[in-house]
Amino acid sequence: MHALSHGTTSTPTTIAVPPSLSLPVIEAAFPRQLHPYWPKCQEKTRAWLLEKRLMPADKVEEYADGLCYTDLMAGYYIGASDEVMQAIADYSAWFFVWDDRHDRDIVHGRPVAWRRLRDRLHSALDSPGEHLHHEDPLVAGFADSVLRLYAFLPGTWNLRFARHFHAVIDAYDREFYNRTHGIVPSVEEYLLLRRLTFAHWIWTDLLEPAAGCELPATVRKHPAYRRAALLSQEFAAWYNDLCSLPKEIAGDEVHNLGISLITHEGLTLEQAVVEVRRRVEKCITEFLDVEQEALRFADALADGTVRGKELSAAVRACLSNMRNWFSSVYWFHHESGRYMVDSWDDRSTPPYVNNEAAGEK
Repeated sequence: MHALSHGTTSTPTTIAVPPSLSLPVIEAAFPRQLHPYWPKCQEKTRAWLLEKRLMPADKVEEYADGLCYTDLMAGYYIGASDEVMQAIADYSAWFFVWDDRHDRDIVHGRPVAWRRLRDRLHSALDSPGEHLHHEDPLVAGFADSVLRLYAFLPGTWNLRFARHFHAVIDAYDREFYNRTHGIVPSVEEYLLLRRLTFAHWIWTDLLEPAAGCELPATVRKHPAYRRAALLSQEFAAWYNDLCSLPKEIAGDEVHNLGISLITHEGLTLEQAVVEVRRRVEKCITEFLDVEQEALRFADALADGTVRGKELSAAVRACLSNMRNWFSSVYWFHHESGRYMVDSWDDRSTPPYVNNEAAGEK
């Protein structure tokens, strides 16, 4: 399968999707969209990474655009104001850099540095204003992006976001332990942990500022809405596992659905790939079913009141973007240099990371 990439240049390029990773239903039934602010967003996120010293200047210059971090978010949060889109894009870029630091702290055996960073991030999440000038650029950049995200919706949303991200930090800590001790979680343990390390509820929370409306708990917890949100995120996490399996086997990873299936279910690599793909495809078909139910729920919210009309429109916007997540994630994995492991000099060391002991400074 081929597709025209939005890519990082003004000229579309043709992206080849390997047959084992090709999902014709995504290409046919989930048309790709891109936020009109995307070119400016890409430029500003690149500048933000430099300003916050989150990536060395040479890495930003050579790799930032090709990693397609802004493409991923600009294909997801359609309808967001430019300011919200920029804040989410910067936060997402920070998240990838944090993920890389976590990985390098594991690879280079830096548990003290990791624990220090973990504790600082917990603190910065609760009081971002006090961490804007932190000595560790990763902490300062996090504080900056969180403070901006906190500006869009009421404090109740901020508290929920913080609660969800504290859980993500703790999950990264469990992953640190598992990887440094060579522990491959069981399939069920992995699936629960993955919802946190992939930050399912964070990306779902961010649908609300993109829609310009905080959703009440009764709406967020409606079975159809919650199921649609979960399926869109599970698809993304498991498709990521499918695409990154070669990279993660090369890097002695223990956190991948395929690796759990091989270790605990006795599957061969080929069988594990088939099973992960089956789960990915099931997410798509189940989403298409529950999406209709969730849209009926959205319609029912429009009860003739101003508030009902607002909530109905916000839920529809969120559901539309859950749908956009499928295509955005799909194409991201075939356009981003993050997954082009075969082109790396060292399959276990991404060329875009700062491989020095940043955490020990």
